[in-house]
Amino acid sequence: MSLPAPPSASPEPSDPAQTRPADARIASSAPSVEPGVEPTADTPTSATDATDATASSPPPDATAKPPLPPRPRAPMPLLVLAMLAIGYTLWAAQELLLPVLLAAFFALVGNPILRLLGKLYVPRFLGALIVLAGGLAIAGALTVQLAEPAGEWVRQVPREMKQIGPKLRQMTKPLQDANRAAQNFARAAGGESTSKPVQVVKTELNDPYRSLTATPKYIAQALAVVLLTFFFMVYGESLQRNAIALLPSQRKKVVTIDILHSIEREISRYVLTISLINTGFGLALAGALYALGVPVQESLLWGTMAAILNFAPFVGPLIGMAVMLLMGLVAFDELWPSLLPVGLYLLLHTIESQAVTPIVLGRRMRLSPLVLILALMFFGWLWGIIGLLLAVPMLVCVKLVLARIEGLEGWSKLLE
Repeated sequence: MSLPAPPSASPEPSDPAQTRPADARIASSAPSVEPGVEPTADTPTSATDATDATASSPPPDATAKPPLPPRPRAPMPLLVLAMLAIGYTLWAAQELLLPVLLAAFFALVGNPILRLLGKLYVPRFLGALIVLAGGLAIAGALTVQLAEPAGEWVRQVPREMKQIGPKLRQMTKPLQDANRAAQNFARAAGGESTSKPVQVVKTELNDPYRSLTATPKYIAQALAVVLLTFFFMVYGESLQRNAIALLPSQRKKVVTIDILHSIEREISRYVLTISLINTGFGLALAGALYALGVPVQESLLWGTMAAILNFAPFVGPLIGMAVMLLMGLVAFDELWPSLLPVGLYLLLHTIESQAVTPIVLGRRMRLSPLVLILALMFFGWLWGIIGLLLAVPMLVCVKLVLARIEGLEGWSKLLE
């Protein structure tokens, strides 16, 4: 009797792909290499090597930063409305802003002196007291010395205007004759009568209580300027440090500190330098007037006026020339000697503006005359005489800030 055949250990698979030998399966997992090309070190020889190579090389877009979206631009009507709103706010809040700006201006004048006292180991609090007391003492001494001649001159002008009239008519007689002839010719050509038209003169009554009620407000504003100047000089640096501490990153803090210190140093140097130049200009004019025979106190009065007006380029010298012409007509009897004060003023101002200031300050502080005139017109219309005095320092501050901020250097060039 025959025994049945034992079952095989591995039944024959029905799929022919499974019948391939192991060598064939291993070979199929390896990458194919063209004939005649030898594999290099960069060529993976197994599936594991290929997987490792694929994992080690990141995709090209993984390390690239996405492009920044474009900055949105506000429509032009919105910008115009924003500028009008800022201008109205500056005008409406001038009683609050002007003491702060004046105090910041005086603090910038005193900062270089405070740094010099700091090098001598003088505490900042004591140095601020010394600087502020010195400035108030100089201002008080000038006020005491100039109050009497200023009051006398104001009382003298209405009386002297009767004597000035013939001199002014003699100077302006050719212009008046030409103007009268042109008016008569135009009226005759138009068929109108050459008789003088009737003029209506409006009179205004001065309120005596207005000046009485305004005096305490002016005294309060002066005290506010003094106190704010002291606090700016003493606590300005600590306020600056606390504001910088709010920045998120250390790099931004370092960059901001560098920019603020550079700007503060340069602006303080500019304000102090221009103040010294204007003081020298006023002293030179006072000395020249004293040489012409003007009394000492009156010479100091006109020199102080010229130094203050010189902070407002173009507009200040024009006012100074008009005042010097009036002063010469009052002080001197003859016509040509009365023109000497305005001639000396014009000569000294030309030397100061064309030689001294460009040499001392250099090109970095140069401003475009057109931009300067526009700034003087705007701030003079906005804040009056104080706006004229602060227009140039504020414009220089804006130029220095723009020059130090990356990406805004072109706007700084626009102001030159």
